[in-house]
Amino acid sequence: MMKKIKVIVLLFIVGSLLSKARDYQWNYSKNNNPVLPGYFADPTIKKFGDTYYIYSTTDGVKLASGEPTVWVSKDLKNWYNRKLTLQLPVGLTNCWAPDVVKGKDGRFYYYMGNCQFGCNIYGYVSDSPLGPFVPISGGKPVIPVGTSKENLPALDAQFFYDDDGSLYAYFGTWCTSFGGMGWVKIDPNDMCTIIKSGFIPISQIPHAFEAAYPIKMNGKYFLMYSAGDCRLSSYAVHYSVSDSPEGPFVYGKNNPILVTNNDSTIDGPGHHSILQDEQDCYIVYHRHDNPHSTGGEFRQTCIDKINFNGHSIEKITPTHKGVDFSNKVKNKIENLALNAKIQASSSYHLISKGTRYSKKGYDYLYKPENAVDNNNGTLWKAASAKLPQYITIDLGVTKNFNRICTEFEYPTYYYQYKIETSKSGKRWQLYADRTTNRRCGSPLIDDKTVNARYIRLTITGTEKTGMIPAIWNIKVYNEHFEIPISENNESPNLPGAVIDESLIVNLDAQKIKEGIIQNPIKNRGKLGGVFNSNGVPEVKRINGVKSIYFNGESWLQLSENSPASLNWNAPFTVSVWVLNPEIGDGECLLAWNTRENMLQSSYAALMYGTNHYGAMAHGDGAVDLRYKNVPEKGKWNHIVVTFDGALENVYVNGKLDTQTPISLFVERGNILVGASGERTEFFSGYIANVRLYGTSMTQSEVVKLLNKTKPKGITN
Repeated sequence: MMKKIKVIVLLFIVGSLLSKARDYQWNYSKNNNPVLPGYFADPTIKKFGDTYYIYSTTDGVKLASGEPTVWVSKDLKNWYNRKLTLQLPVGLTNCWAPDVVKGKDGRFYYYMGNCQFGCNIYGYVSDSPLGPFVPISGGKPVIPVGTSKENLPALDAQFFYDDDGSLYAYFGTWCTSFGGMGWVKIDPNDMCTIIKSGFIPISQIPHAFEAAYPIKMNGKYFLMYSAGDCRLSSYAVHYSVSDSPEGPFVYGKNNPILVTNNDSTIDGPGHHSILQDEQDCYIVYHRHDNPHSTGGEFRQTCIDKINFNGHSIEKITPTHKGVDFSNKVKNKIENLALNAKIQASSSYHLISKGTRYSKKGYDYLYKPENAVDNNNGTLWKAASAKLPQYITIDLGVTKNFNRICTEFEYPTYYYQYKIETSKSGKRWQLYADRTTNRRCGSPLIDDKTVNARYIRLTITGTEKTGMIPAIWNIKVYNEHFEIPISENNESPNLPGAVIDESLIVNLDAQKIKEGIIQNPIKNRGKLGGVFNSNGVPEVKRINGVKSIYFNGESWLQLSENSPASLNWNAPFTVSVWVLNPEIGDGECLLAWNTRENMLQSSYAALMYGTNHYGAMAHGDGAVDLRYKNVPEKGKWNHIVVTFDGALENVYVNGKLDTQTPISLFVERGNILVGASGERTEFFSGYIANVRLYGTSMTQSEVVKLLNKTKPKGITN
């Protein structure tokens, strides 16, 4: 009997230990990772006084070019977002991998990287960690490109005070190409003058690509860094050790110490910082969102424990569970909406073939329950950007509450909405009217004391056109609590334009007189205007089909610019009947947005070619879309591209050829047929008709469109 009891006790202990060691699934409602509701990469965590701050790259917007923000917390569990005010040099639009250092003068120095005028580190100063920040060094780079080694990009700088008060910064990206990483010693009296510089060869920091992080522990200098491609699963953290901040460094044990987990739900972890808090050390890093849906640059911030063991670092286990900081929370208040029953007007179901970012493909429902699971890794997303969209929470029974916190998908853009409450679900009372809201942030907080069972939040507008309504979390409380930051200022921007589902552009060669085009051609779509010719486009017949011939130096331009309803992430369908005699890298059939300040996903043009942008050009090889099977030359083909705000599909002759999940950030521009504005992309061949719609068609609708628009004379 005693043996049985001992066995049972032993099994209980083992089971308990395994339970504690076991990580939760990525979509579990008690996860602490990601810690921030949104897309934030390259996190730098700081503690100033009794408050924690996370400065980061604002991700999820055209090549990580979102506006700079800071996340603020008193307890490492509840985080609040605040926009930062920076006087950026004219022409700069992104702030990458920031670091903030408290100077000898008690002020706060913000450093960030930018590659638009060469890859440089710029510096700013403020009396507060929240800003506003003004430039130092006369607005010139504090660490210019080429510091330490010719042409070495000055990016991803992290600063470090040595025991004697010396201030160092380590920096560099594409380090494998440049043979190592740079460092500088900065004058701590002005925080910008370089006293000394040096270079750490790649042999001392094997595989280093970017994201240096220096720290002194146990009498040794640890230089941590990231290797691999930040967009892919290869991204990982390594480290080297030295007796001096200036090296030489020796590759450490247990490398790499932080990598993608076995099921890839923690994908590409890296570009981190370290928090030493009381007796514990934590690593704060980014990883890709789940599902890994858009170009590898929709990254989220996580926190796990890290252990320094003498002169080495132990392997880090990245988790969804994260670190439970509940013991730091002063007032533990119940979230009444946690795992409540919930319904929505619609939900987006992402189904797509695999990409380089998610080779297994996609089959993911952004279900309503995600908005009440208190998990920053799951998201409710409506089925389209068509407004309004709503979500309704059922608390189960009538309850008293006085605060609702909403964490929308993009903290840096405003959402317009209203909240209503009801006891029965039939008669509704207005709780909060934010239908004219122009303040961004996360969470957005609405206070009112009510007694109700149902809560309905309706999104009526968004700052950017085509932003699909989406929410990380809605939390409901019956107690007020301290907010460590004030509200953001109102945005001067008007709300995004309403989606227009009509036929916007309609050009048909059947309606044009044969010969060289000399007179303007009427656009028969809703936008109106006329097409003016450039060069000598000519209407002629090819194989009995009337079409417009472009000779590689001619194109048509509509007198009206693209409508605002096609801005940003708006849905569209493009249809072109085309015959291409010879196929090059990429010739443009239709463009409708500007190439100015073109960054990743900030451009969209229908192409015909063999290159990575052969089907759709998006401003970066990481997100451009090539044909799986290039349409046959010398033959009439019907090419259609549809985009619903989350998924882009390319159809050739009614059949799906290729697709990719993507978000777009375009700005309207000239509507060009046969050209993109770049001479190397001019089209040479025949176009019979062109249509541009402000809606995303289904495959069955694409087939109907094929039959409807098929020119007379086409027999293939």
